[in-house]
Amino acid sequence: MDLQGILFIYIVIILSAVFHEYAHALVAFSLGDPTAKNEGRLTLNPIPHMDPFGTILLPLLLLSIGGAFIGYAKPVPYNPYNLRDQVYGPVKIALAGPASNFAIAFIFAMTLRFISMEAILIELFSLVVFVNIFLGLFNLIPIPPLDGSKILHLFFPRIFSYLGGPGSIILALMLAFFLIGPIARFLFIILTGIRF
Repeated sequence: MDLQGILFIYIVIILSAVFHEYAHALVAFSLGDPTAKNEGRLTLNPIPHMDPFGTILLPLLLLSIGGAFIGYAKPVPYNPYNLRDQVYGPVKIALAGPASNFAIAFIFAMTLRFISMEAILIELFSLVVFVNIFLGLFNLIPIPPLDGSKILHLFFPRIFSYLGGPGSIILALMLAFFLIGPIARFLFIILTGIRF
């Protein structure tokens, strides 16, 4: 992958992560918790969401050495005691992030499928679709601190208690490379009708 491709994917990762965290903050605020808003996180400005390692160093390092793209932004804070729905509220907040990635992927995929465009735009839009499908699926892995762990905690608290620590992160990365990637490619083909 050339430098331009790396930079474009990096920008897509940042913007997708920003929308992801903004969605968490928006749903938390809609459920009655102003914590994220009070800390300046209810915004599409990338700067408040950026994590020095997860948003800058890690994705750039992975992209430069192997073309992989995993990154994250600072988690959005919320106070569960402020939520009107204290049982399912945390799950709704957790699902909002991946849902935003899937929404972005769907919009760009439908644009690809139904609007004729130049080859370069097809390539760029395809990257946006694939990156967002991948990020959405990755965040649904039920391993802390990923969003999927909130769902696991609600329905299977005993299993959740065994997860965590460096081993869990390594497991999540292995799942990302060996399982999430193929699933993301399959969904990409289904949505766009384009094979790659």
